Amino acid sequence: MTDTTTPAASANAPADASAKAWSGRFSEPVSELVKRYTASVSFDQRMAAQDIRGSLAHARMLARQGIIGTQDLVDIERGMAQIAGEIERGEFAWSLDDEDVHLNIEKRLTALVGDAGKRLHTGRSRNDQVATDIRLWLRDAIDRILGLIAEFQSRLLEVAETHAGTPLPGFTHLQVAQPVTFGHHLMAYFEMSRRDAERFADCRKRVNRLPLGSAALAGTSYPIDREFVASELGFDEVCYNSLDAVSDRDFAIEFCAASALLMTHLSRLSEELILWMSPRVGFIDLADRFCTGSSIMPQKKNPDVPELVRGKTGRVNGSLVALLTLMKGQPLAYNKDNQEDKEPLFDTADTVIDTLRIYADMIGGIRVKAEAMRGALSQGYATATDLADYLVKKGLPFRDAHEAVALAVRAAEVKGCDLPQFTLDELRIAMAHVPGAAERLGEDVFGVLTVEGSLASRKHIGGTAPEQVRAAVARARIGLGLGQG
Repeated sequence: MTDTTTPAASANAPADASAKAWSGRFSEPVSELVKRYTASVSFDQRMAAQDIRGSLAHARMLARQGIIGTQDLVDIERGMAQIAGEIERGEFAWSLDDEDVHLNIEKRLTALVGDAGKRLHTGRSRNDQVATDIRLWLRDAIDRILGLIAEFQSRLLEVAETHAGTPLPGFTHLQVAQPVTFGHHLMAYFEMSRRDAERFADCRKRVNRLPLGSAALAGTSYPIDREFVASELGFDEVCYNSLDAVSDRDFAIEFCAASALLMTHLSRLSEELILWMSPRVGFIDLADRFCTGSSIMPQKKNPDVPELVRGKTGRVNGSLVALLTLMKGQPLAYNKDNQEDKEPLFDTADTVIDTLRIYADMIGGIRVKAEAMRGALSQGYATATDLADYLVKKGLPFRDAHEAVALAVRAAEVKGCDLPQFTLDELRIAMAHVPGAAERLGEDVFGVLTVEGSLASRKHIGGTAPEQVRAAVARARIGLGLGQG
């Protein structure tokens, strides 16, 4: 984009219709190499609908303020309607000579309606025009992402509710730690997605501010009405400093940061799906439509989709770093560097949208292998903490209880059994070296050593007790406007 604020009259316009909008200042044309290097129309044409919306709002304001005539507005609206139709039908001839989406549309409008098309750019620059287009485009993308997050969450809740009571090993350091339920585990990802939705909604507030009217960098001498344009385009407010308005890309960086966090969450879930699907673990299976085979090994079923999600997370992280690096050394106000903001931004939005769409479907296609999940709980002394808590409730200090249970685990390892497989006497013998531990053990200890007993005991808000998981699902559904399900 280049600074160009066009006056209402067209007397100084270049005689050559193919000349650049700014070519009167220059004695020779741009070289073909520079033209290709600086053009952005190949990727910014996706903002055509937003460019037309912004231009129409700007034209209505100009007519309302008496800066252009009523007939000019009629002609501009007629021409823009034709251009929008040509673009939708794939008939619009995009030209590299016209650099970007804005000049392509302006040149076509002028060809269709004459001087009215030349008057459209009165009181604005491509600097505030592109800033407005990006914000309109990104606002639309955020709205779509918020809808897709809600769809993903809805599918997540369905599976979590179905498996609110399905035991699963909870891990720390990838070692069996304590029993949880599969539903509780999935609800952890729901909480991550809830924060993601909050971040995008909050980011949208800062996206939804109107830069148009800031012109190149200093505002304009025309009697414009920026609040009218903001209302026409659905912006919450205007940007209050013209220098900042044309050069700000904080909102794009913030969007990429929110996207990077969302993708990080989905990457973590992807890693778990990959691990759980491995025959060595065997907790789940993914529907065939999300997997591929091997060109040489006929037995393979590879979890390609979650692997690609894991890989594409790096791509989104890279876009965030690219935008931060792009902005870090720029003086005020607009610089040509900012043309490089669009490809990372567009790619990030595309990646997030595609990932959410496929993930919502993939979550619904998970087949849970409950027996394998329960079997894994017998391999890591998952109820050891419950045994320590039992002793504490019987009056033993926690550190002593911790030591006593550690001795019992060591004895179980030697015997090759799990804690519930001990007899009461064997447990007492194992804990005998800790004063006061053995005599506190009674037959009721075996109730707390069961997986179901462990799960049921964690019945506070946020706990893994099945009743609390179902309550969490119900709260989440209400939050999403889905009622009780």
